[in-house]
Order: sequence, then C-alpha cells, then structure tokens
Amino acid sequence: MVPNISGVILAGGAGKRFDGIIKAKIVIEGKTIIARIIETLGEIFEEIIIVTNMTDEFSEYNNCKIISDQFLNKGPLGGIHSALKETHREALFVVAGDMPFIEKKLILRQVDFYDNNKCDILIPQINEYIEPLHGIYKKSILRNIEEYLESENNYAVREFLNKVNTRYMHLEGSEKYTHIFININSPSDISDIQNQRGIK
Repeated sequence: MVPNISGVILAGGAGKRFDGIIKAKIVIEGKTIIARIIETLGEIFEEIIIVTNMTDEFSEYNNCKIISDQFLNKGPLGGIHSALKETHREALFVVAGDMPFIEKKLILRQVDFYDNNKCDILIPQINEYIEPLHGIYKKSILRNIEEYLESENNYAVREFLNKVNTRYMHLEGSEKYTHIFININSPSDISDIQNQRGIK
C-alpha cells in the first residue's frame, strides 16, 4: 500500500448526455465503472474518497469516504479542492469516475515519479496530450486552489496547472496508454469500446 497518498474518484453527478444516468455507474464488462476503479485503487491506497454531488447514489460504497463539493459548479477542480480538504495524507491520486480501464502498474509508476521529483502536481502526458484527471495533487496546494476558485472565471484544471509547480511524466503514445485514459463522454463511446475491444 502507498501510505502517503489517498485515491480520489471524481464521480460528479448525472450525465446530461446519458438522460440523467450517472456515468460512474454505467456497466462495462459486467461491472460498473466506479466498482472497477475502486477495485484498482483499493490495491494501492488505504484511503479512497469519492467526490460527488449525488452522495446518496454512492452510499453502498461504505469502504470509501463519500463527500461533496464545497465550491459548487466549479467542475473537477472543485472536487479536487474538497478531497484535498478531506484527506490527512500528503497528496491525492485523482481519477475521473468515467475511466473504466485504469491500471495499477501505471498508477504505481506515477507514484514513484512523484516521490522522486519535487512538484505540486504530477500529470501524465502522451505527445502533446495531458491527462489532468489521472494525476497526483499535493495537499499543500489547497490554498492555491481556493484562491483560484474564488478569483477566476475559468475553472479548467488545465489552466490551474500553470499556477503551481506542475511536472509531466511523458509516456510513449502507444495504444496501451491511450486505452487506459479512455473515458465515457457519450453513449456512443460505449458502443465504440465494445466494437474496438470486444467488450460486452
């Protein structure tokens, strides 16, 4: 187990493109996305935090801390802020709740990179593409995020990365890593995955 980092799932709320269905609870290969994520994070981190604005929908996951945003309608950065306030550990590994194929090996590789490089945030990068919602965020940036959310109109995580010491872990642009970073944005993404990967 990694003792100094908590695992965080940004589960959000009901997806507009899914007729109100919560994306994290979509079933992929016989298991909900969030169950798949919890299973992977549970092999790495002692503490798992789910951030959602629909806390009752996740009450069954009583082995996780279930919290909601303190800054409402601020997107993923608001969720990261809430998790940073909740944890007593040094940092968070943050993942989006609609990423069904995350893998233990890559997360541990990021943890190792973080432990050996001084930074506030650690983000994986493939060519010119970055993955802010598969990253490590240090608790010491909590005040930075609060000030940013209170003063800025653009709440994109990507914009905030420029405000602190962010480092990027470069990955080769292979199908393996692009598969890990797949997220479910619309119903068509599910059928695309089934067609490309043979997943039912």
